[in-house]
Amino acid sequence: MTPAPSALPVIGVVVVTFAAEDVIAGCLESLMAARALLAAEGLGELRVVVVDNDSPDGTLGAVRGWADGSRPYAPPAGLPFALAPVPRPLALAEGGPETLPREGADLALIRAGGNLGFAGGVNLGLAALARDPAAGHFWVLNPDAMVPAASVAALARRLAQGERYALMGGRVIYLERPDTIQIDGGLLNRRTGVTGNYNLGRPADSTPPDPARLDFVTGASMVASRAFLEAAGPMAEDYFLYYEEVDWAMRRGAMPLAYCPGLVAYHWGGTAIGSPVVGRSASAFSLYFKHRGRIRFLRRFHPAALPGGLAYSLAQAGRLLLRRAPHEAWTVIAASFGLPAPRAVRARLPAEAAARAFARGPR
Repeated sequence: MTPAPSALPVIGVVVVTFAAEDVIAGCLESLMAARALLAAEGLGELRVVVVDNDSPDGTLGAVRGWADGSRPYAPPAGLPFALAPVPRPLALAEGGPETLPREGADLALIRAGGNLGFAGGVNLGLAALARDPAAGHFWVLNPDAMVPAASVAALARRLAQGERYALMGGRVIYLERPDTIQIDGGLLNRRTGVTGNYNLGRPADSTPPDPARLDFVTGASMVASRAFLEAAGPMAEDYFLYYEEVDWAMRRGAMPLAYCPGLVAYHWGGTAIGSPVVGRSASAFSLYFKHRGRIRFLRRFHPAALPGGLAYSLAQAGRLLLRRAPHEAWTVIAASFGLPAPRAVRARLPAEAAARAFARGPR
């Protein structure tokens, strides 16, 4: 289904939450400020859907309280952009997986009914937003990210040009280190399956990348065109965490990746699952899914590279042993060679989610 003819872009935003009580209000505050700016300047429309993956904390209450005004929000100290308070209460449409952003609602909250993993949550939000043929673009944004309204306006202006693209990215900067780039786009080593961050650690005013040099767009802030979604289908859900966006980008066919220099997201990073950030190593939970996802990706797209990928796993495990981290070393081995996940990793998820997360993938 092609989008309805319109001179202004309609951008659907999917924010997947899991244990995001401490960060989700900041994300929503920045999105609603951007939504108001787009409307005021006639630049387009922003439609926001939050999909909650059965958060074990107070994430749902945080979204409801933020929307109705019972939980006042104050921007974090040192936020690198101005953020004016959004008038509340806001109209919140809430329900299960069949919820649609109803007419007149400011945002929708979809309760997934379980932890579906990152891709499963994204796909629920995409399905809800894509039912409206006017929506031509779908922006996946992490709940621990905040975006200046001016950045979203830059994205809307870029999308209004009507270029054909599969996935579009922008600059992601560490929120706690706003002078430092986290990622400008993803790189892939096809011999090992290892991914890298373009411009990682470089100054925030560095030259933007040539999108032709990128292999994928980070799932922390990733815009998909409707044409790509209809051609490639939803994200693969068998990774549960990590490599979903790399897999998606590999299915883009002849449609190119794109980069919007004005789109900037500030990202806390690793707040829910312990992903590695500057100055902090990955948790065992993060290590397991990162390495398992890498091997699953290689089996699917580059099976001839499996020996190199497994050799990399052995080398990583050896480095961890030298650092006196035997539990982490075994986690890498188990993830890479299809062995049962360590008990401490499995214990992070309830039984239903664990059955989904640790299911055997393609061989």
